[in-house]
Amino acid sequence: MQATFAPTREQAIQLDTADKLSHLRSAFHLPQHQGKDAIYLCGNSLGLQPKKTREYIEEDLKDWETLGVEGHLHGKHPWFYYHHFLEQPVARMAGASPLEVVVMNTLTVNLNLLMVSFYRPTTKRFKIIMEHMAFPSDQYAAEMQVRFHGFDPEQSIVEAIPREGEYHLRTEDIVALIDAHKDELALVLLGGVNYYTGQFFDIPAITAAAHKAGAIAGFDLAHAAGNVPLQLHDWNVDFACWCTYKYLNSG
Repeated sequence: MQATFAPTREQAIQLDTADKLSHLRSAFHLPQHQGKDAIYLCGNSLGLQPKKTREYIEEDLKDWETLGVEGHLHGKHPWFYYHHFLEQPVARMAGASPLEVVVMNTLTVNLNLLMVSFYRPTTKRFKIIMEHMAFPSDQYAAEMQVRFHGFDPEQSIVEAIPREGEYHLRTEDIVALIDAHKDELALVLLGGVNYYTGQFFDIPAITAAAHKAGAIAGFDLAHAAGNVPLQLHDWNVDFACWCTYKYLNSG
């Protein structure tokens, strides 16, 4: 299905008027530009600060001040249980069960931890398929894990590259690449949304192809979480990680 988009001021005003979430704009601090609120299109790098942020941080600082170590269990928001407080909303966002998610660490730390568990190469199955122009830290993590297991990244990491003259990867080409390397493939590791092109990959189709090839399917959802609908449980994704400071606007 194709939709017609008219990039005009009138069309922009029409879309703003019809936006049911437009009232939420006032919940965030906006940088100023020439004395006016800036038009902020950098949420892919760092989401805006919610106006409630300072209030919530001050509450925890006050608990630290007045309770010390007791803040772990007896503060207004006991620190010991923070991961439980966040289970339900994070699970809804990811389309997962609360038992399948946890908020912890940083994205690349978590990606390495997940790969330690899920990337178990053998002399027969050792290859990783990634998209061309994957986020740099994902490339570094994959290379490090490959070397950790004694393999050569040049021989082990296979890039899915768009066709000549195209900027986006076709799903059928990704599936074909998986099939071509199926006998040596250990892991398919893609970004849910490619940070460079904005392409939203067909996660369920790619996951199914990886499983058919006997490989693990993992995704870096840094540019997908809070940006596109996700159903990780129903899509049978093996593992995924993301951050909260981009489209989730949580720092």
